[in-house]
Amino acid sequence: MESRVRGIARRRVAGIGALVVAGVLATGWAGSAASGAPVPVPVHPAAAAGDRAGARLTLPAPTGRYQVGTVSLHLTDRGRRDPWVAGQAHRELMVSVRYPATEDAGRFPRAPQLTPAEAAGFDAMNNFSEYVPKGKVAWDATLTHAHTGAPVALRPGRRLPVVLYSPGAGDPRSLGSTLCDELASRGYAVVTVDHTYEAPAVQFPDGRVARSVLPAELAKAQRTGRITQLLEKVSGVRVADTRFVLGALARTGAGSVLPAALRGALDTGAVGMFGQSAGGFTAAQTMHDDPRIRAAADLDGVLGYTQHDDDPSHPSTVARDGVDRPLLLMGMAGDTHHTVASWDAVWRHSTRPGAWLRDLTLTGGRHASYTDAEALVPQIARQLGLSRKAVTAMVGTVAPERAIAAERAYVTAFFDRWLRGRDTGLLDGPSRRYPEVRFVP
Repeated sequence: MESRVRGIARRRVAGIGALVVAGVLATGWAGSAASGAPVPVPVHPAAAAGDRAGARLTLPAPTGRYQVGTVSLHLTDRGRRDPWVAGQAHRELMVSVRYPATEDAGRFPRAPQLTPAEAAGFDAMNNFSEYVPKGKVAWDATLTHAHTGAPVALRPGRRLPVVLYSPGAGDPRSLGSTLCDELASRGYAVVTVDHTYEAPAVQFPDGRVARSVLPAELAKAQRTGRITQLLEKVSGVRVADTRFVLGALARTGAGSVLPAALRGALDTGAVGMFGQSAGGFTAAQTMHDDPRIRAAADLDGVLGYTQHDDDPSHPSTVARDGVDRPLLLMGMAGDTHHTVASWDAVWRHSTRPGAWLRDLTLTGGRHASYTDAEALVPQIARQLGLSRKAVTAMVGTVAPERAIAAERAYVTAFFDRWLRGRDTGLLDGPSRRYPEVRFVP
């Protein structure tokens, strides 16, 4: 059974990929949240960020005109019981809002990619575990380029278009920091969502940590032959999380969840969404279900509840119905609407007015190339002496700086076109500036 699951995991089973199997099911790590509420985890001085031994990593600086600020929000959906933990009366989420900040943002501390408790969870459960030994990377020492609490840069009478970000299944919201910081530096409010009890560890402001139940859920689904139902549940929970967050952001006055400096700054009438793997699926499905999403980008996420990319059974409703708004598909080498059955379905069925689709391939890229792994894995390899074969397996053969530049350019161009009405023409056809990107007819 385990060998079969490992084989499946190397594909992108609705985004529950090598992470859950190689990094979690094989180790048996599930955390205490499998049987109850989040538990307090004391952070001892020795576990403070920067004190832990291991490889030290950096993220590429954003290239936009603005500095980046950030604030974290603890949101509670009191109209929904938690779908993963019995007895949990409400669904609790942690989200971060990145935004363009003023030039003096450097006076404010840079936000860590992960808190020490989240880093410990990520060390135990992540997409790199087949190649990166546990305890060898100081995951808590990596800083983003977003400054906590920095003043927002906003011209009078203007508001910020909003882009939501959903990570891959079992990934933390911060694993998309490179693209999220980039969009914020270019004038967007970027809202990243942790899907509680799915991400490795989610820490709340009072110190409680909710650990992933996906390992236990996947093992149970394998025993009972209910993988399809598990994938449907993961997708459904994610879409419900996203719609709740969007509604919370739109509240004004005394009911606003935003800090005072950001109240009235977000344009919730100009909302896009993107994500990697299951996060890309979440973006496309949420746009299908919710008219508030005006455009969605799916970064290498299948759109069906199957165990193989080329299996047309169990498509999602977005695949069956198609879309009536812009959808960008960006895949790793080999993943196109000609090879991924659910992408083919959404391509064929998107015939209504308003539909606009592009299918782009990152030549030499791998599934994780659309996350911070593209920047982090080569650094890990240099410091830990990983083989070239291991690096290629994780992030492919594309030069990291070229992959990052291309992803930034096309994701930004997509949202500029559909949320701001700024069309640079980059999405109209191949560009000599980005030969790594192939347009799939």
